[in-house]
Order: sequence, then C-alpha cells, then structure tokens
Amino acid sequence: MFVRSLAIGVSAAALMVGGAQAADLIIPTTPEPIYAPAGFDWEGLYVGARLGGLFTGDQAGANNYAGLPDATTYGVVGAAVGVNFIPMDPVLLGVEVTADYLWNTAAAPTSSAEFFANLRAGAVVTDNALIYALGGVGFNNTAGTSTGVYQLGGGVEFAVNDVVTVRGEVVGQGDFTGGANDTFFESAKATVGVFYHF
Repeated sequence: MFVRSLAIGVSAAALMVGGAQAADLIIPTTPEPIYAPAGFDWEGLYVGARLGGLFTGDQAGANNYAGLPDATTYGVVGAAVGVNFIPMDPVLLGVEVTADYLWNTAAAPTSSAEFFANLRAGAVVTDNALIYALGGVGFNNTAGTSTGVYQLGGGVEFAVNDVVTVRGEVVGQGDFTGGANDTFFESAKATVGVFYHF
C-alpha cells in the first residue's frame, strides 16, 4: 500500500512539474507592426514654378512663331496650377493652367508672355513616378499683340517626398496664323519645375 501511494505521489508530482515546464515555454509576445510606406498620392490640387528655354525655328519670316524672331533662344520662367484625377489605376488625367514669361537679349522683341490651358493624360509607372502626355491651347502676347497658340508634348514627374515633385517637360508649339509654308511645330519649349501637392 505504501508503495502504491508512493507511486501515485511520484506520478502526480511528475505531471505537475511537466505541466509547469510546458507553461514556461509559452512566452506571450506582441507582434511587431509591419510598416509598408504608401506610394505618393498623385490626386488633387498642385501648384509649382518652372524654368527653362524656348527655341524658335527658322520659319522664313512671316511664318515665325507668334511674332517672335526666327532661330532665337528665349529664357523661360513660369508657374503652373492644376488638378489630377486617377479614374482607374494606373491612369492619371489632369487639367492645368500655365503662365510663362519669355526673355532674350539678342533680338527684338526681347520679352513675351504665354498662357496655356492644358489637358494631361498619363500613367503612374511606380508609386513615385509619373509619365504623361500634354496638349493645350492659349495665347502669346508679344509687343502688345496677342496670337492664338497651341502645344503638344509630354514629360516625366518624380515624387521627392510626400508633397513635393520635380518635373521635366518638352513641348512643341505652333500658332494659328500660319500661311501656306507654315509648319505644325514652329518652336520648342523645355522646362524643369518643382511642384507642391495639396
């Protein structure tokens, strides 16, 4: 009887010790949160400034771009305001208004101003990069004379942080006053800009 009681006691003690060891193996932990940074939010309103150059072609006098002298380089400083929409991933559509001041020191007239209303269509190729095509109409004011103008081109835009992007853009330009020998593109404009997205 004593042996039987001893065996039961040893068995119970062994079970309790085993249970205590098993309980020690369970260590409560809180899982680390997984941080996945979100991509840049391309939708919404933005404003920006840009610098660049405008290069007029050799159009044989009367067919030059908006009254500017042929084969002349102008500096460009301007601003843009626009809004983007993403109707479906990765397609981006946008509307933009630009105003640019043009100047040169080599030929008269030495300054000019341009205003455009543009439509943009592009694709968000990565979370922080956008490529787009652009087309717009507007007017150029040179020496007090306004001329209807248009532009077609495209560019690339990269997000620097959560609200700032940088953009490079090239467009071909023409006016609506051409004669028989007028070419479709009479000038080219290249700009680099910095934009703030709200």
